[in-house]
Amino acid sequence: MTRHEPGRPMPAQPMPRVVAASLSGAMLEWYDFNLYGISAALVFSKLFFPDIDPVLGTLASLATFGVGFVSRPLGALVFGHLGDRLGRKQVLVTTMMIIGTATFLIGLLPDYHSIGLWAPALLVLLRVVQGLGLGGEFGGASLLTVEHAPRHRRGFWGSLPQTGGAIGYLIAVSVVSLFAALPEEQFLAWGWRIPFLFSAVLLVAGLVVRLTIQETPAFQQVKAAGREERIPLLTALRRYPRNIAVAFGVRLGEAGSSQIYQPFAISYVTTSLGHGSGVALTGVVLYNLLGLALIPVAGALSDRAGRRPVYLVGALFVAVSAFPYFWLLDSGSTTLIWTAMALAVLGGAVCMSSLQATLFTEMFGVGVRYSGMSFAYQLSAMVAGFVPAIATALLVASGGASWPVATLAVGLGLVSALATAFLPETRDVDVSELETRSQEAPA
Repeated sequence: MTRHEPGRPMPAQPMPRVVAASLSGAMLEWYDFNLYGISAALVFSKLFFPDIDPVLGTLASLATFGVGFVSRPLGALVFGHLGDRLGRKQVLVTTMMIIGTATFLIGLLPDYHSIGLWAPALLVLLRVVQGLGLGGEFGGASLLTVEHAPRHRRGFWGSLPQTGGAIGYLIAVSVVSLFAALPEEQFLAWGWRIPFLFSAVLLVAGLVVRLTIQETPAFQQVKAAGREERIPLLTALRRYPRNIAVAFGVRLGEAGSSQIYQPFAISYVTTSLGHGSGVALTGVVLYNLLGLALIPVAGALSDRAGRRPVYLVGALFVAVSAFPYFWLLDSGSTTLIWTAMALAVLGGAVCMSSLQATLFTEMFGVGVRYSGMSFAYQLSAMVAGFVPAIATALLVASGGASWPVATLAVGLGLVSALATAFLPETRDVDVSELETRSQEAPA
């Protein structure tokens, strides 16, 4: 057996094992993320904001959903810095523990009737802590996969952890639906808590996988060369200002539209259109099942056609499909509602989210990569996190009309389409280079 020499990069690891380590955290992240969104739409207004009008209670509940996004850029700053200084693996174990613990504790919170205003205050606090962990998770999970992947298949391998969103949602909605079948009194009393407590199981399973994985070859080279940046984010802002701005823009359309098509859509179909929660949840299940099947296809396509054209198709789809989406929801037909909610995945999740791990990794040099990509990604997530609350406010202001929300979705899609015009084609970038020049936009 060949012995490993200290100071030299470890041998390459099998990609399925690397993806499993990355995906385990992504799955927990999105399980917790979507569980909170579902609960904010269905439960929290009744338990933590019971003394105000139901629509305003839903608005307040969705606002707490958005609060977690405010702390995500801070998490990106802290964990991005540590990830570029200490390595990807150590940070990913820490962020997973933070996310899972905060979610578990939400399941133990007393409600408003038990401790009054302390209940929503503690809910917000735990959501902020959850957001800190989430802020560092995407960057590390992306780098763990993409920095291990062979150049000609980075799009495909990098897309697989992005299926964690669909898997996490499907687990979340399955567990919630199981307990939502209880009589409403029992569900509100204790049934809603079990899905949050279940996150401990996913946390333990994910930690077992992540603790066995090696550091990425690209960061090992940085460490061996003694090339760690003292303050990676400042270096990234100085060296890659254009790429950070472009990454923010291309991410915004996907992040914002996904908030409309999932948490807001659940609230809209149940509260405004008067359908049972099962109709909305089934629609979003179809959304995630289709995404789970097609995300790897889009990732593989980007290895052949390039990142830019695939991403542009997704951004334009978000813009042109927004009004038809709400026309189908407003039709009242359960079949058409399910059709709209399922097909919405083709833009943001399939053509855009599928490429982000690979694309953002390729836009930054190794020594500042965790900081640069995490900052851009989470800054756009912070803005997008308030989209459900903004959409609900637009709905109230328009007397229940959906066209202002559809217009908001169109705007989000066009922002990303415009940003894509300035997106460098990064398919052939060497992600192991210690330092890369900021890519120029195409002529």
